[in-house]
Amino acid sequence: MIDTHCHLNFDSYADDLDAVIARAAAAGVTRVVIPAIDLETSRDILGLCSQHDGLFAAVGIHPNSSADFTPALLKPLGDMAAYPKVVAIGEIGLDYYWDKSPKPKQFETFESQLTLAAKLALPVIIHNREAGADIIDILESWVRGLPDSLKTRPGVLHSFSAPADIAERALEAGFYIGFTGPITYKKADDLRAVAARVPPDRLLVETDGPFLTPTPHRGQRNEPAYIPYIIERLAALHQVTVEQMAQTTTENAARLFALP
Repeated sequence: MIDTHCHLNFDSYADDLDAVIARAAAAGVTRVVIPAIDLETSRDILGLCSQHDGLFAAVGIHPNSSADFTPALLKPLGDMAAYPKVVAIGEIGLDYYWDKSPKPKQFETFESQLTLAAKLALPVIIHNREAGADIIDILESWVRGLPDSLKTRPGVLHSFSAPADIAERALEAGFYIGFTGPITYKKADDLRAVAARVPPDRLLVETDGPFLTPTPHRGQRNEPAYIPYIIERLAALHQVTVEQMAQTTTENAARLFALP
């Protein structure tokens, strides 16, 4: 299994990272994609991935880190993206929930990184917080100009929580949809309804650790070893075995991110 989004570089894992990775492996989670939020974390993640075979990096500038963005930052970002274990540009997108970056700056940062991703033929990891309509409008335009090598794997809408119509438009544009711990929550019927309608070959599983811990560990720190709880719920929604869903989502992640 593959955890397609976990912030293993965060301080909450600093004291026991080796144990976290060992527990993941024991649970069958052998690969983890670690997304960045700015240039500093991008560099940190590259160092982390160089120390562990099963860790892979995404480099990018999160919308909440976009206030100080300038086009000059694209050069070091592109240089880091050439590192062999970088599999995506991310996480990037728009965030209208937190008031940390002006919308015009978010748009500039997002669109500049989409252009970079297309140039480098790397998929994108999309962050969306109450900005689904604007994000999907931008992505639909972006995919039309992609190289053929990226048209079938443009990226993922990570930690999906938007309405069904956003999922439908994202799927039509070729995107994958990532689901996290909330799909296991008692009151998440609307989210489960969306997940049930996503074709199995477009599903990804992620923890978004240390956040969004699935039931029955809700309230604790999240970690990759909890991926099976998400797979179990998706398997039930799609009426397949847990083993089938684990294999499908693993193949999907490997295909999207060109993982070994």
